[in-house]
This record gives sequence, structure tokens and C-alpha cells, in this order.
Amino acid sequence: MTTRRLLCAAAVAAVAAVASARASQAAERPRIVGVAHIAVRTDNLEAAREFYTKKLGYQEAFKIDFPGGGTMSFFKVNDHQYIEVSPGWEGPKQLVLMHIAFETDNAPQLRDYLASKGVKVPEKLAPGLDGNLSFMIKDPDGHDVEFVQYMPGSIHSRNFGKFLPATRVSEHIIHVGTTVSDRAKFDALYRDILGFRSIWYGGMTDDRTDWVDMRVPDGTDWFEYMLNVKNPDLRTLGVMNHFALGVQSVKKGYETVLARGLKPGEGPKIGRDGKWQLNLYDPNLTRMELMEPEPVGKPCCSPILK
Repeated sequence: MTTRRLLCAAAVAAVAAVASARASQAAERPRIVGVAHIAVRTDNLEAAREFYTKKLGYQEAFKIDFPGGGTMSFFKVNDHQYIEVSPGWEGPKQLVLMHIAFETDNAPQLRDYLASKGVKVPEKLAPGLDGNLSFMIKDPDGHDVEFVQYMPGSIHSRNFGKFLPATRVSEHIIHVGTTVSDRAKFDALYRDILGFRSIWYGGMTDDRTDWVDMRVPDGTDWFEYMLNVKNPDLRTLGVMNHFALGVQSVKKGYETVLARGLKPGEGPKIGRDGKWQLNLYDPNLTRMELMEPEPVGKPCCSPILK
């Protein structure tokens, strides 16, 4: 073989090696480390602000105004987790839930990975108005699911260590949940593609499954399937499309919100998973659970996996 042919062959091999390396990297899922935020709509931002700041004790860390109109307020739970609230809810024809979000350490690689698995993703990524890299996908029921990578210099990163008052009723969103119409389709996305794994399932009775807890692959937070929901009204949707705030003591959390003038419809109780919990509702009926991390009784239906 001539020298020229050898060089050409070597060049082709080098290009193939680079392409193979890129394909291999794209086929690898980067880390998904936890819940980043839940975003909800409201028809009364002042009432929502009163609830999240005065009753739950969070600070409104910042807000973003969108060029085409609209705004979003960010209530900070910790440096990596937020409750996002946008005004302009149009009533029962529109979901109060806007989207849920999970944190990844490499948004571009996750975008490429999902594309390689046939998931519809944006063609390219660019920093958002907040300075982070993020993108949305649709789950099988049409809910928006966001993945975000916090970037140096973003509005979130610039405020690390700030807006973390001692008044916070909880310092950690431990899970989010949405309605799920077809468990197999959600398993295909969350378990088979994204790498979440089931850590508990249970139901209102021992012979049915109404909830499936799917833990993120690289952290302790989880996503909860809310199954067996038929023709839900506004309140039912608020119950199902929810989030949970981890606390060491639900009793203490209950006493705290009572002292701040919040009157829950019911007091603390032990759920079917054996954990103490307290249901609270924001002004637009989105439910949040105060939940203790460990069960005090035997969970129904299945053990809770570590």
C-alpha cells in the first residue's frame, strides 16, 4: 500500500474513532441528581406570595420577566430547589401545574442521550434567561418535564447561599408527583430510558396500586406516579399534581403553620407508606405534603427500598 493510501486510511480511521467516541458519549446518560423545581400557575400572585412566604417561610429569591409577556417568581427551598409561580392561570380549562424539573450535571449530553433513544428533544441548547442550560420533553400524558443544569454565573448560581431563612418549614423537596394514565408507558420513559427505579408502590387498599415511587438514578429524590385517576376535577388534579417537603417532625411543622395562621383541613396522619405526613394546599389547590423521611409503621403493599 502506498504512503498516500496509508495516510488516507489512517485519516479515515481517526475520523471514525472520533465519531465512535461521540456516539458512545451520546449513548451514555449523564447524572440526574434530584428534583430541581415544580412550576405552577396562579390567578392571584399576591395570595400565592403570602402563602409561600408568610405561611411556609420561603423567600422570593428573584423573578424573571419574559420578553413576550408574563413573569415567574422563584421561592427558594435550597440552593438547588425552587417553587416557581407564574400569574395568569385561566381557570379549570388550564392545568395549574406548568411542569416539573429534575437537575442533571450535563444537559447537552442528556439531550443527546434522549435523542438517541427516540425521545423528542430540542434541536440545540442555549442558555436561558436565567443563565442555565435546560430543555423540556413531554411525558406520555403530555406533561412538560424539564431537565436543568445550573451554570456558573446564572441567576441561581449567583444566589447560592442567599435567601435561605430559618423560617423555612422545610429545606428539601423530596418528591414530585403527577397523574399517570398508563404505567407501562411511564416505565418506558422513567425506568428504561432515564434510569429511575421503583422504591415503593402501594394503594388505598392492599390489592391495588395507586402510587409508584420512582427514585432518580443519582440521588435520593423521587417522582411519584399517581395512578387510577378518572376524569379529575380541579381539586383532584391539585391533589395528584403535587410535591412533598421533607421534615424531621410533621408535628412540629403542623404547629409552625398553625402559629402562622394556616388552618389545614386535616391534621397529621400516617400514610399508607407508614410515614407521618400533613397535607397543605396553596391558594390554587396545589397540594404539598410535609413528610417525615422514615416510616414509623409498616408500609402497605411493598417494602420501601433504600
